Amino acid sequence: MSTDCLFCRIVEGSVPSTIVHETDSVLAFRDIDPQADTHILVIPKEHFPDAASMAAADPKLAGEVLAAAGEVAKIDGVDASGYRLVFNTGADANQTVFHAHCHVLGGRNLQWPPG
Repeated sequence: MSTDCLFCRIVEGSVPSTIVHETDSVLAFRDIDPQADTHILVIPKEHFPDAASMAAADPKLAGEVLAAAGEVAKIDGVDASGYRLVFNTGADANQTVFHAHCHVLGGRNLQWPPG
């Protein structure tokens, strides 16, 4: 874990969050600035700076993050109507917290193309 990483501090419990789902390796919590009715972040508990580095180092963990994203979509009731999974990787993609994370967005019509 990185002591200067916001998401690592959420994992350790020193920063409060609204937890939606948790496993031994993954944590899912509500985004504090939601962009849709459902906006949940799914993160590995282990620190990786982005999704690509997580997938390269631990493909099984990357799969667990994706599985947890599907689970939180069910928990929030958007699995049937549809939802979007977004991994922002790097500054040009507007990644602001450099800890791998997946945004689960749903509960409204999501336009295409995004951004």
